[in-house]
Amino acid sequence: MRALPFILIFISLVTFVAGQLLFKRAMETSIKFGFRKDFLKVFLPGVGAMTVSFFLTLGLLQKFDLSFIYPFQGLSVIIISLAAAVLLREKLSGQLLFGALLISLGVIFVSLS
Repeated sequence: MRALPFILIFISLVTFVAGQLLFKRAMETSIKFGFRKDFLKVFLPGVGAMTVSFFLTLGLLQKFDLSFIYPFQGLSVIIISLAAAVLLREKLSGQLLFGALLISLGVIFVSLS
């Protein structure tokens, strides 16, 4: 298989994760300052990232089976958890890390089939 589908799946995942992180930051900003300019500066890029992810995923669904694409979407749980720990300083529990490991193993097994 060519590299392009994997690159597009990766871009879709990265934009999805970025959108989720930006939405979380926007909601935190709204608690402190309300829905003002500071909120929109974070929220609108989140909408843009999620839009890119959405349309990339639609395009991938035109060309590939859902059973091929969806396991990679499972990686978003892992990436979001790690990014939230690093960028948002959220705590990672042992249970969450174990679950992420199980998801990773599942993605590997499904992608090998």
